[in-house]
Amino acid sequence: MDSKIAAVEELSAKANEASNRSVLVGLDGFVDIIINPVDQRFGPGDDYKAIRQMTDFGDRILAAAGKSTNIEMGKKMEKLGGNGPILANAIQQAGLLTRYIGALGDPVIHPVFEDFAKRTDAVSLAEPGVTHALEFRDGKIMLGLMDSLENVTYANMVEKMGEGAFLDLLSRTDLFAIVNWTMLPYLTQILQALIDQVYPNFGPRDHRSFFFDLADPEKRSDDDLIGVLRLLHRFCAFGSTTLGLNLKEAQHVSRVLGLFVGGAGEDDIRAMARNIRSELSLDCVVVHPTDAAACATKDDTFYSKGFYTADPTITTGAGDHFNAGFSVSRLLGLSPQSSLVVGCAFSGHYVRTAESPSLSTIGSFLRNTDFATIAG
Repeated sequence: MDSKIAAVEELSAKANEASNRSVLVGLDGFVDIIINPVDQRFGPGDDYKAIRQMTDFGDRILAAAGKSTNIEMGKKMEKLGGNGPILANAIQQAGLLTRYIGALGDPVIHPVFEDFAKRTDAVSLAEPGVTHALEFRDGKIMLGLMDSLENVTYANMVEKMGEGAFLDLLSRTDLFAIVNWTMLPYLTQILQALIDQVYPNFGPRDHRSFFFDLADPEKRSDDDLIGVLRLLHRFCAFGSTTLGLNLKEAQHVSRVLGLFVGGAGEDDIRAMARNIRSELSLDCVVVHPTDAAACATKDDTFYSKGFYTADPTITTGAGDHFNAGFSVSRLLGLSPQSSLVVGCAFSGHYVRTAESPSLSTIGSFLRNTDFATIAG
């Protein structure tokens, strides 16, 4: 059977269970300012030509070495950001009961998060970081200010919620998605506290699962990265545990672990997913370049083409939407193969529309959109 048809059928059969699943997401929060670097300006407002290729932007900077230059930032939009809020927003739009804990503003919720915080009954731990996201046709550059994220700690979570309410929430949560380890300096300690102090006190839960996204760990030391990677296996004692990686992250993790470092081809991303999963003894590892995805479980490896477009409306948050589609699918009981297809569809729909889809929208998208044949 065609993998898109199979995914549509599996999703249709399971979609009505979405409202019965509870998800907790955390722990970051950023105000995203989406930017087009300006090449030439012709008049006020949007009357300019943007620098469309990252290589051209790099050349502009290199040409100024030893001198100076001024590059105007053309502001496209300001929106809620951070891996956690984008992931949580996408999961909630899919119809699952979603709570959020993270850095959304303190003592007052930042305006970009006001609606999101109400919809997710959010608990805010700190002021959000700020990201200036420079978008190009061939990638993006994220420039972040994140001092406030030092206030995202286990002790602060317990204090803000109250220990009883915090433990009760975790005990009833089917999926806990914990993302952006790279930018949260105390997240390793938070994970350690969850393993040592929280989950051993809970009884089993049929659908309990964990999803982790490191979020570009290149700037952290190899020792720090290896430490948190080795820690993830301990969550497997309490629920199904998945690590999600984009291509760059998978390559970096593979290098740090002394494993095969591949490219973007099917065989390579299958191999990296399989090797990382085996090395870390996790239930699942998923690797997603821009135009495809692969995952490895204890049973096999799986691969799907994606829905790449050379002219996206937005790219910031594409990976978070893939993670939403994949993790929701797994939580609902879809097969690994169909979960990959749905994850790619979530991302493909989002980059075309800048909107998080419902499950019914994803069904229509899959029926009417072809897999990409080449990457741009």
